[in-house]
Amino acid sequence: MTEKDFQAQKIKLSTWKILIGYAAKRKKTFMIVGLGGIIWGLADLSMSFMTMFAIDRFMTPGVLDGFPVFAVLFTMIQTVMMGAFTYVVCAAAGSLEANLSSDTRRVLFEKLQTLSFSYYDKSSVGFLLSRLTNDIWNIMEMISWVGIDLTWGSCSIIASLIGMFAVNIKLAAITVAAVPVVAVISVLFQRVILKYQRETRRLNSMITSSFNEGITGARTTKTLVREELNNADFTDLTQRARQKSIRSALISAVYMPAASLAISFATGMVMWRGGADAASTIITVGQLNFFINIGNMMFQPIRQFAGVFANFQSSQAAAERVVDVLTADSDIQDTEEIIRKYGNNFTGDRDNWEPISGNVEFKNVSFWYKDGEPILRNFNLKVSAGEKVALVGATGGGKSTIVNLACRFYEPSEGEILIDGTDYRQRSQLWLHSALGYVLQTPHLFSGSVRDNIRYGRLDATDAEIEEAARAVGAHEFVTQLSKGYDTEVGEGGDLMSTGQKQLISFARAILADPKIFVLDEATSSIDTESELKIQATGDTLLKGRTSFVIAHRLSTVRDADRILVIDKGEIAEQGSHTELIAKRGRYYELYTRQFREDMEQKSLREVL
Repeated sequence: MTEKDFQAQKIKLSTWKILIGYAAKRKKTFMIVGLGGIIWGLADLSMSFMTMFAIDRFMTPGVLDGFPVFAVLFTMIQTVMMGAFTYVVCAAAGSLEANLSSDTRRVLFEKLQTLSFSYYDKSSVGFLLSRLTNDIWNIMEMISWVGIDLTWGSCSIIASLIGMFAVNIKLAAITVAAVPVVAVISVLFQRVILKYQRETRRLNSMITSSFNEGITGARTTKTLVREELNNADFTDLTQRARQKSIRSALISAVYMPAASLAISFATGMVMWRGGADAASTIITVGQLNFFINIGNMMFQPIRQFAGVFANFQSSQAAAERVVDVLTADSDIQDTEEIIRKYGNNFTGDRDNWEPISGNVEFKNVSFWYKDGEPILRNFNLKVSAGEKVALVGATGGGKSTIVNLACRFYEPSEGEILIDGTDYRQRSQLWLHSALGYVLQTPHLFSGSVRDNIRYGRLDATDAEIEEAARAVGAHEFVTQLSKGYDTEVGEGGDLMSTGQKQLISFARAILADPKIFVLDEATSSIDTESELKIQATGDTLLKGRTSFVIAHRLSTVRDADRILVIDKGEIAEQGSHTELIAKRGRYYELYTRQFREDMEQKSLREVL
């Protein structure tokens, strides 16, 4: 769902049931927190009774007999026991918050690894980051500490009511009469506060997304000279968030005095009537003090409940965002039967994996994105094991879609794709993906060293095998010239490497995996001419025995392909070898000769300059 879809105004228990379910894994800690709230409520009541007893037994008559024992007992309960108990409960709540946040983030991260490309096609990186960080932290903080609030509040209210009516029914009735007023004030104010808190949270998610776009698009910003415009947009966004936050704070500031006014009025009525009764010796001074204390003890949880309810409402949108990821279904899923036999996306039962030769066949394949126009219609293609197939044609013609379908990054909307004669949906995703080598036009490296990034192709590879793979693609020479050689850090996303260096490292990584099916998606477009010639020179060796799909814009790089497919609007307009297609003088001939002329013109221009 998009961010605008998460604007719920009501608490949905089904959403919270999923999130609170994670607390069940930490039920011992959760029970300590809940039990702590109950004991806290009973302790507050006991302290009120002990204070009443002290006033009536010692202070009013001016008697000190037995006071030292009482003072020691009072101090033990108030300071030592309650201090130790408070430490245990707060430590448990803090531990619960940290563990729940960690558990949920780990599950979310694992979930993101299993989702198909289509999920990321429609999901903003900024909003996903917000869900993994701010949303989870806010939700788990509330779940962890709300156990104390609810159990303490419930116990305090019940204990207060029992205690008040047991001591004096008339004063208890006066105190209770103010409860509906405080409750109504709390609900009305919290609804308004909630409105601004929800809007603030939505704007904060947009700020996180804006930060992400600003960082990842820094180079584009500078080349388009968008600094001032980006700054203006971001300033406007932060100003709106600030205004909503200030309004929420101002209303909160009014709420507390309003609620306190109602409570003070009830307390005043108790003091007026209770004072008269105390003067007439109908009640004791200790009992009057008891009602003043117990009234505050009862009203505080009522205000707290209004805040808890508002926090739940305020966090509803955040909770739905997190649950949306937790419950997201991947468009590509293996059946339970396949998982039992072959393993899941993380661990495969390789003993049951059939060997892959690399025969790939599209049979009457049609494909369209959800709510989109068909990209392929009844597409048929048969590629033999070890064959090098190049896909060329205009942008948007369907070249990448064909390759992504072959790799099972997407699945056919209709028809089937066979690997070695079997529908690949009858095998696990990991079975196929473990046999793939994929080099993108824009390569991605992970934080770590050059050696680490090449080793990702095969984690058990030796240093010698890593260097051999680097030599095979012409990367060894530049790597050895780096400050620390193969141990040089590449930076986040490979930012410390040039685009060409990143491409060569990704080539080496793919080769190290020894894949049966190799995909080059405009893979040499960002490499300098010298590096491209090195790869082309070793291309026959690198791709020998592997089924390879090569998507290329520069047609000079695919002349040696076994078969060239000209893709136009999801169909094969022409196919054949370079020589055969040139002889036909069709679309490929037009593309090739036009590109050849453009290259010659650019070469002549460079020579002149």
